[in-house]
Order: sequence, then C-alpha cells, then structure tokens
Amino acid sequence: MPYNPDKHHRRSIRLKGYNYSSAGAYFITLCTFQRQCLFGRIIDGAMQLNECGQIIAEEWLQSSSIRQEIDFDQWVIMPNHLHGIVLINPTHLVGVHGRIVGANGRLPLQRTGHSQRVVPPMKPRSLSSFIAGFKSATTKRINTARNSPRTPVWQRNYYDHIIRSEESLQRIQQYIQNNPATWQNDQLNPSNPSKF
Repeated sequence: MPYNPDKHHRRSIRLKGYNYSSAGAYFITLCTFQRQCLFGRIIDGAMQLNECGQIIAEEWLQSSSIRQEIDFDQWVIMPNHLHGIVLINPTHLVGVHGRIVGANGRLPLQRTGHSQRVVPPMKPRSLSSFIAGFKSATTKRINTARNSPRTPVWQRNYYDHIIRSEESLQRIQQYIQNNPATWQNDQLNPSNPSKF
C-alpha cells in the first residue's frame, strides 16, 4: 500500500530539535520485523546466537571501526531485538576547514511513492545515519545467507533514549546485562502480551 499522508499519520519518536550527531551516549533498541525471533534463542538465561545472530554481532562490532565517530558500551543481541549503548564522539567529525564531514550512504534527495514527495537526506555521522547503515548491511547479509532477497529483517524506525547522567547510564548497563536472564518477562518476548 503506498504511503498516503492524509491517511497514514506517522509521527517521529525522535526528540524534536535535538541534534543526534552531537557528542553523547544513546540507548537504542532495534526490533526485528513483526518481532520474529531471527537471531537465536535464550537457553538457561543466556543468549545462543544462530547464524543470523552471528551476522548481527559481526556487523555491530565492525561498525565502530567503519564509523570512527561512534563507539559502544554495553550491548546485547536478543532473539528478536538488539539493545545497545552508542557513544558519539564529534571530535572525529571535523574536516580540514573545521566543517562537519562525512557521508551517510544515501542520495542527497529521494523521491518517495506516487506523491513524488522529496525527502531530505539524514544528517551525516548521526545516530540515524549509523542505524540506517547498520540495518542495511545486516539485512543484505542475512537475506543472502537465507536466500531470501527483499525480505524485511528490521521493523521501521528504532527506539532511542538520550543518556543524561551517570546514574541513568549505570541503570541501563544493568538492564542490558540482565536482559537475557529476564527474557521470560520481557515485553518484546512474543510469548508475552505486547504493550505496544
């Protein structure tokens, strides 16, 4: 079904006016398409990655060497989602003349659907640019591995939370570490009623 702005009222879940390429720590959650358990399973409170889960882990680790402006703190791959703390360091963004530099791998302007609406490009070296690149790379590799071209792997968008204090950081780190052990009660576990 083509996107119809009069019918489909999508709202951004990003913090309005916030610069997601600025230095900081961000807690993100990426969910699989239709919350399918694609990446493995929890056995005795520990995540056991399958081939798709291994691809996710490899691409996640490779991301910080490809994109020098980012680094990672705690992260975990779950059967149908990934939690991670992404650190953005803008000192790696400054070019020869002091300008922010970098590409995000997308065309400058994109036309969408029948409306020929022009979509402005995402900001280079931002959280959204990183997520788009990560989702694209993992989708391509997973679909090649399972011989299923054009099959969605990820749900549209992602959840993010700007970490603003050491206390918040520690609480989120603990949540990520404990996530596999608490899978039975996790709101993203398909066995549990969804809160979304």
